[in-house]
Amino acid sequence: MFKAANQKTKINKLLSTVVGVVLMAGVTACTVGPDFRRPDTPLDAGYTPEKLSSETSSSNVLGGDAQRFVEADDIPGQWWTLFHSDSLNTLINEALNANPNLAAAQAALRQARENYYADQGSLFPNISGTVSATRENVAGGSSSGGSGSGSSHNILNVTSASLSVSYALDVFGGTRRQMESAEAQADYERFQLEATYLTLTTNVVNTAISLGSLRDQIAATEDIIKIESDQLELIKKQFKLGAVAPSDVLAQQANLAQTQATLPPLQKQLAQTRNQLMTYLGRFPNQDKGENFNLTSLNLPKELPVSLPSKLVEQRPDVRASEAQLHEASANVGVAIANQLPQFSITGQLGSTSNSFGSLLTPGTGLWSIGGAIAQTIIDGGSLEHRKRAAKAGYDAAAAQYRGTVLSAFQDVANALRAIQTDADALKAQALAEQSALDSLNVSRTQYNLGMINYVALLNANQTYENAIINRVRAQAARYSDTAGLFQALGGGWWNRSDVAPESEGKPGFVYLPPVHEIHLIPELEAGK
Repeated sequence: MFKAANQKTKINKLLSTVVGVVLMAGVTACTVGPDFRRPDTPLDAGYTPEKLSSETSSSNVLGGDAQRFVEADDIPGQWWTLFHSDSLNTLINEALNANPNLAAAQAALRQARENYYADQGSLFPNISGTVSATRENVAGGSSSGGSGSGSSHNILNVTSASLSVSYALDVFGGTRRQMESAEAQADYERFQLEATYLTLTTNVVNTAISLGSLRDQIAATEDIIKIESDQLELIKKQFKLGAVAPSDVLAQQANLAQTQATLPPLQKQLAQTRNQLMTYLGRFPNQDKGENFNLTSLNLPKELPVSLPSKLVEQRPDVRASEAQLHEASANVGVAIANQLPQFSITGQLGSTSNSFGSLLTPGTGLWSIGGAIAQTIIDGGSLEHRKRAAKAGYDAAAAQYRGTVLSAFQDVANALRAIQTDADALKAQALAEQSALDSLNVSRTQYNLGMINYVALLNANQTYENAIINRVRAQAARYSDTAGLFQALGGGWWNRSDVAPESEGKPGFVYLPPVHEIHLIPELEAGK
């Protein structure tokens, strides 16, 4: 009993020693390398050199409403609902539940999070247990003095059980910097997911708008073809009566053929755009359910939020992702520096060896050991130094890329604001041009019937009107598309969505969008945080 108690005392001493060293290491350890600080917000940045008008022009056609810019207004999390289109909302909801790119981005975030959690284990001791049994025949070991061949006295049984403890002391913070790098990588994937979400929703909106625009262009072209076909039949009748020259018939035939030639490219573009929408929705091309989206189902948002320039870097997913890469590069510098410094470790072992399992814990069978080690690279051909320099260069590259991303973000917003204003002016001009072309065509028809102009002049007036219709439809679609582009350029309002976990303890939240297939929730969501 006394020896068993002594064995237990040795176990407690070993564990106490290991725990004491671990605690001492945690208290005395430092963290080498730079501590990351978020880049300063560009306070002097703006979208335009001069103050833009607070309201766009308007016109009395579909999509011609005036739009007003509201500074410092926030963006709704589901910004596409501002178009007030149930069919558009249905398409986006389907895309969010079935798009493979979004599912891949979700999986990449979960992978990065799990890698971060795995790195956290490096801060704790590694404890492993081993139990083994060996049976062997020892030659010449007979106790009877004979040859000993096959004698049971030559067979030995060795049974052992041990508990091993190893711990790499993070004296200079290399492990913690590695964890910091892994966490920054997880943040990068988190904002890449947000960027994928924003890109997908914007693409669905723009594709739906393109489908509506193409259908309107095709409908207008088919109407024009019908009118020109009727006109050709009329001219043929006039030709038979000798009222017009053969050249007029040929000219109308050529004009009709030219208009008919514009229809197949539009139909081709419509089919390809529809196939693109099917891909966004996670469908195959043959799974088109016949959704007939058109521009008349959309309402142009009349009030457009314009975020303050100082807030843009907080809102843009690509800027936040670039910031996370900068953070990761900063942590990697600390890892590289720590690798140049001595590496401390302690090991311990406690066990028992016997000739049978039944006597493993009997007195006299115990063994234990404890030790420490310090390793320092002396000569490595400069590898560690060059890796440190490479890490610093990586940080410089990430800093430059971050600034480039910020500049591109401001450029996107500036372009969208300009586009919205000029789109309104363009649609107003196209609406006037269409009305003027129609008036001119009616006058030309009257003059032609009275013999005041030749048929070439009538054809020119007709072609001008045809082009005006197509240009007006395209101008209408541009207003809708560039409005969606502004919401995308401003970040899409992801911070106002209910499926994004709030920030806590200084750690950013993350988005969770369940795909069609079952996935595993990451721990924060499983815990309901």
